[in-house]
Amino acid sequence: MNLDPLYIVNLLLCIIIVVLGYLIHKKTKSKMVVCVTIAFALFGISHLATILDIAAAYAYALIAIRITAYLAVVYGLYGELHGDR
Repeated sequence: MNLDPLYIVNLLLCIIIVVLGYLIHKKTKSKMVVCVTIAFALFGISHLATILDIAAAYAYALIAIRITAYLAVVYGLYGELHGDR
């Protein structure tokens, strides 16, 4: 296990953001919130893989996960910019 505080803090913050995103989405039904929440859930998966020392074995999958997370944020923000709620 890689107990580097940086990865642990990042994972904990991702979990907090996902929980808050879920609660905010229940209240607002905002697509942007869903996209950001999904993105941080995916970032959390990549942090967890690093903590569990399996990131090297799944390097290509983690690259795809991170790209998908960034694209989810872009999609959510773009939709918000153009009024797609």
